[in-house]
Amino acid sequence: MPIFHAIVLGIVQGLSEFIPISSSGHLALVPWLFGWDDFGDQESLAKAFDVALHIGTLAGALAYFWSDIVGFAKDGLRLVIPANRADSTPQGRMAWLLVVSAVPAAITGAALDSTIERLDDEFWLIGVMLIIGAVLLLVADRLGGPRDAESFRLRDALLMGLGQAAALQPGVSRSGVTITVARALKFDRVAAARLSFLMSLPIIAGAGAYKFLDVLGEGGIPADFRAPFAVGMATSALTGYAAVWGTIRFVQTRTFSPFVLYRVVAGMAVVGLVAGGFNS
Repeated sequence: MPIFHAIVLGIVQGLSEFIPISSSGHLALVPWLFGWDDFGDQESLAKAFDVALHIGTLAGALAYFWSDIVGFAKDGLRLVIPANRADSTPQGRMAWLLVVSAVPAAITGAALDSTIERLDDEFWLIGVMLIIGAVLLLVADRLGGPRDAESFRLRDALLMGLGQAAALQPGVSRSGVTITVARALKFDRVAAARLSFLMSLPIIAGAGAYKFLDVLGEGGIPADFRAPFAVGMATSALTGYAAVWGTIRFVQTRTFSPFVLYRVVAGMAVVGLVAGGFNS
């Protein structure tokens, strides 16, 4: 695998994991568009590279939210220890709600893992999902309200978690669907983005650990792929951090409309290419 390919895919993963445009969809589309076949029939190795990129983006998000995570850990533990429950804070309750929000996607992912992987090559479906997701995001963004992240409750965690489970289909976008649900639940744009990104931490960590065990069981990473894997992880970590920072700053003063427009244009282009027999 050329280092250049690892850098490009690391950038794609890092940006599209948090910008609401679908990381799984773009990771499938980029090699298809450029005719890259870095792994051939080595599906386990391709899966390992996907895991590496996700671990990179997880590292970037952890770096951005580190102070929040430390607070969640401390305050969340107070709720577990009866003697300290009186000292619990909204941050502690949010920590457990974020864990709860990961449950629907974890169950769905474990149950439908093989089915979801087969959909990675259904490029027309990725294009359609980009367009549908764009329309839903546009509508929800206009319905959004003034709620802040501190008003996050169990109902919100469950509904956003169900939306996150739907994002296992490439093209839907995990951040896109959770932001959409959050805006429909009247969260303001910054709160919607922050909650979406914080929700990603347990689900990316869990999925990464689950797939990493599969990779180890199939022999690990070959020596000649270790450098591209390391470069891809580092690139996705840096761009993931930048995407979180940039998106939160962007939506402080702007709507999600630019992402909606991109999704529609990209989705129509993909559907058009498939209909025209591109790379078939």
